[in-house]
Amino acid sequence: MYCVRNVTDDLIWIGGNDRQHPIFEAAHPVPRGVSYNSYLLLDEKTVLFDTVDRAIQTQFFENLDHALDGRKLDYIFVHHMEPDHAATLGDLMLRHPEARVVCNGKAINMIRQFHAADPKNAILVGDGDTLSTGRHNFTFVSAPMVHWPEVVVSYDSTDKILFSADAFGTFGALNGILFADEVDWERDWLDEYRRYYTNIVGKYGPQVSALLGKAAGLDIQTVCPLHGPVWRKDFSKIVARYAKWAAYEPEVQGVVIPFASIYGGTETAANILACRLAELGVPVQMHDVSVTHYSYALADCFKYSHIVFAAPTYNNGLFDPMEHLLRDLVHHNLQNRKAALIQNGSWAPASGKIMAGLLEQMKDIELLAPVFTLKSTLSPGQEKELEELAQAIAASVKGSAAPAAREQAAKKPKGFVCKICGFIYESDTLPEDYICPICHRPASDFAPLE
Repeated sequence: MYCVRNVTDDLIWIGGNDRQHPIFEAAHPVPRGVSYNSYLLLDEKTVLFDTVDRAIQTQFFENLDHALDGRKLDYIFVHHMEPDHAATLGDLMLRHPEARVVCNGKAINMIRQFHAADPKNAILVGDGDTLSTGRHNFTFVSAPMVHWPEVVVSYDSTDKILFSADAFGTFGALNGILFADEVDWERDWLDEYRRYYTNIVGKYGPQVSALLGKAAGLDIQTVCPLHGPVWRKDFSKIVARYAKWAAYEPEVQGVVIPFASIYGGTETAANILACRLAELGVPVQMHDVSVTHYSYALADCFKYSHIVFAAPTYNNGLFDPMEHLLRDLVHHNLQNRKAALIQNGSWAPASGKIMAGLLEQMKDIELLAPVFTLKSTLSPGQEKELEELAQAIAASVKGSAAPAAREQAAKKPKGFVCKICGFIYESDTLPEDYICPICHRPASDFAPLE
């Protein structure tokens, strides 16, 4: 039985929700499920915007058959080839051999790889190419590494709709709603938007910023992402968040304390520090990384301005759950944060040095104090040292907002940005023979950072 909703009079959501698989992409818990969005346009020509994950393929094909109501399928727009949006593309091409695939060259190669198929009469589109379906006129905009290299988004200039691929998506099943204005978005959805962005797209801040720059030149009234609610009003809410996340700017002047503790000594120190910070009026969040999935702690490391990592030494190294989180933060390119470290070791504390080494692999991470060391448990007098650490962190939190902004402006990076894909080359000069490592364009397609 079909389950669809209209986005506009002639645009229909024909996606579905998966609440049965607890893990997304074999990595991230999705206790609220996840939606896989697909859309069908009923213009003079019919257009399907992406397919779905195999988890909901039965629902998807029932929805598509109902919405087509006997009409043939003319076009399949492929914005993103990741299997959660293209796993059923091969089956779709067999069911609708009359439909022409519209995508770019990179996507064609991936269709061959994933489906052992070669779409006949495919229409290859590049940045700025257009296609008319009757009343509607579409322009294609490349969005490489948001978050795969083949990604494109499409813009309908008639109804001013952006089909944004994974951009502006989120974890969470839709539960009957379709539009972001049908819920209390900041209360009920913002945290999952942040966790989705930081864990899935967070590494590619410059590329996301480039896409936001392209989108700023369009008159966008509606945004149709591949996960989560459709935006038909107040789109500036999510754009403002994306701008911060892409620039690695904190949303909250406060402290997140990811900690790991084997027998409780490290946790006690973390709890005492959190109490002292709260007494000083500093917003505090804590995560036991041995219990809480790292994706939640990673999201809060993007959210807060200050981070305190607290972990014991284990096998003369760093306790594994904390090492996993820190390496993930390195891989996701976290930067522009202030940090402090608490280490524990009963006979040879070594975790602090390892954590500091991992932080050195990130950009603009400032350590506010020497590593705080405890051996097994806090010794008499160390409570005062924790209080002094809390005071130093609180002073930085409360005094950093305006100065940090001025300092950030003063430290604006020097370099050149690729006008095609948004890759940034950091240097005072750009070699004449330089080739962009992302889109392979020459130096002539780079412009100085402003």
